[in-house]
Amino acid sequence: MAAPDLLRHRRHWIFDLDGTLTVSAHDFEHIREELGLAPATPILEALQAMPAAEAAPLWKQLNELEFYYAGKASVMQGAAELLQLLHDRGRQLAILTRNTMPVVKQTLHACRLEHFFPVDHILDRDSCIPKPSPDGVRHLLEFWQADADDTVMVGDYLYDLEAGKGAGVATIHVDTRGNNDWSEYTDIRVEDLGEIIEYL
Repeated sequence: MAAPDLLRHRRHWIFDLDGTLTVSAHDFEHIREELGLAPATPILEALQAMPAAEAAPLWKQLNELEFYYAGKASVMQGAAELLQLLHDRGRQLAILTRNTMPVVKQTLHACRLEHFFPVDHILDRDSCIPKPSPDGVRHLLEFWQADADDTVMVGDYLYDLEAGKGAGVATIHVDTRGNNDWSEYTDIRVEDLGEIIEYL
């Protein structure tokens, strides 16, 4: 069990986007089917492994599909309240996502969360090595001139937690379905973003 004060004084907060701050409308199996990928295949890794000429039209198709779904996203319960509290307390907020910047902007606009995240506090898949690599977290630490022990990574998926742990920051698993145990990579597990407020 994490210490009750683990998060209280941490000033730098990094969030995953889809499934964490927002209720994603993405149908990833439909996307895989449209791209001709096998079920459950990691999409970015599959396209990156292809020859560039073969992958190019699939990247274009993926971007179009992601942008379409982004416009249908909705805000996750507790997200606006948590972000407002952190903002009011002067915390630095960032997003680390495997999406592209146009998709991130479309998603944040659809959920009315864009005012919490300056563009230079958003790292997309073209800004760093995508999660589960800790590269994006380390980029943000350097950008902020922040220490790992002053930083939190919040996400709903294993890749988010692996990226956070790889960079040495505290990790929060937002397990909205209550059915995943990634305790090896998790400092605090919640089922609702609002629960995080209790730790602040």
